[in-house]
Amino acid sequence: MPVDPMDDIELRSVQLHFPNARGSILEACDQRRVPTDKGDIHVAIQGDTSKPAIVTYHDLGLNYATSFAGFFNFPVMRGLLENFCVYHVTAPGQEEGAPALPEDYVYPTMDELAAQLLFVLSHFGLKSVIGFGVGAGANILARFAHGHPDKVGALCLINCVSTQSGWIEWGYQSFNARFLRTKGMTQGVIDYLMWHHFGRNPEERNHDLVQMYKQHFERAVNPTNLAMLINAYIHRNDLHLARTPPGTPGTETAATTLKMPVINITGSLSPHVDDTVTFNGRLDPTNSSWMKISDCALVLEEQPAKLAEAFRLFLQGEGYATPLSTPASSPCGTKYHTYSSIFFANFREQQQQAREERDREREHDRQRQLNLRIGNRLRETAINCTNNGSGAEAGDNNNADASEEEEDQENGNGNGNRAYVTTDTSGTLYYGTQSNKIRITENPLPEPVSS
Repeated sequence: MPVDPMDDIELRSVQLHFPNARGSILEACDQRRVPTDKGDIHVAIQGDTSKPAIVTYHDLGLNYATSFAGFFNFPVMRGLLENFCVYHVTAPGQEEGAPALPEDYVYPTMDELAAQLLFVLSHFGLKSVIGFGVGAGANILARFAHGHPDKVGALCLINCVSTQSGWIEWGYQSFNARFLRTKGMTQGVIDYLMWHHFGRNPEERNHDLVQMYKQHFERAVNPTNLAMLINAYIHRNDLHLARTPPGTPGTETAATTLKMPVINITGSLSPHVDDTVTFNGRLDPTNSSWMKISDCALVLEEQPAKLAEAFRLFLQGEGYATPLSTPASSPCGTKYHTYSSIFFANFREQQQQAREERDREREHDRQRQLNLRIGNRLRETAINCTNNGSGAEAGDNNNADASEEEEDQENGNGNGNRAYVTTDTSGTLYYGTQSNKIRITENPLPEPVSS
């Protein structure tokens, strides 16, 4: 009986991949309540407060833990966050296990939610921050950056909507808010929230992820508080952003665009792709970029590696990635260099050292050749002087009595006719006797010098 070859397969490279623990971000964060003019808001601090600040804002039906826990616990982000401190801002009444807001509580509008960030920055002493928002949170951060451009150094916005709500969105969300107040979290509301985050056919995607979000909407969300946030979101006004400069005919006089660098991200399966395209058309193309990540709608959960890499490169391009010990005038109060600038700085330093080394070698070779030429001229001059004096015999006597002549010269007993080498105050070399001296130069023939 033939043996099936599939029976002998041995699995050698199988590794267990554990999902990112969401509870770790809750334990690592310092939970704070920040007072504002519209009541207290919840802020969770993750990281060293002396580092540059990143402010996050969540989307509808979520909070900081469910929206950002998995992403900021991703390995690439954990390494990047060693240089930053993250301030997770949660909208009023949207935190985990929040009690129902009072019936007479007037929920802040979108502009007032953006204004609450001023209290957060003032409470923690932050002069400038990097904004990281998703959906409704991206709209809030864009409003804050538009009104206070000096307090935002850069923006990373996912599925950001810059226009007011359309009739279809307004109708669906109005029914959702009414059901949340009267009947609680109904199946229709859950289906709309799943479409808002995952787009069409979420059941065809990551089953575990979809079930986790459904359970969160059913059990962990306060329906009354969510109805208030949805009502504020559908009554938002336009951001009044325009790419064209103010004063251009046909544009609003007060319309301006965002001044800081912006990276505008969406997923290819997201229902908000057209909204991000509209938003991108209102931004300055010189300091903004639009990115559509494939095979996902909820980018934070479905493609965290691609988003983390895009965010890391965006921060590097703006000079936030590599801190130096000396403070300087960067948007977040600390000077940063990109990896590319450090590489080219080191490259230029290495090139300078190589040039200096080559110059030293050339100078050494030139000096060695000069010494060699002078030595050859000395030997040639000595032979010429010997031949012009007493012939071969005299030369033999000089060679034979060289030690005697040197001893006589040292003792001052020379007769004044012996040949020797001398120098003058200018360093010029001479060879010969007192009566017949020859200047040693680089010329082919020695030059006689009168006594």
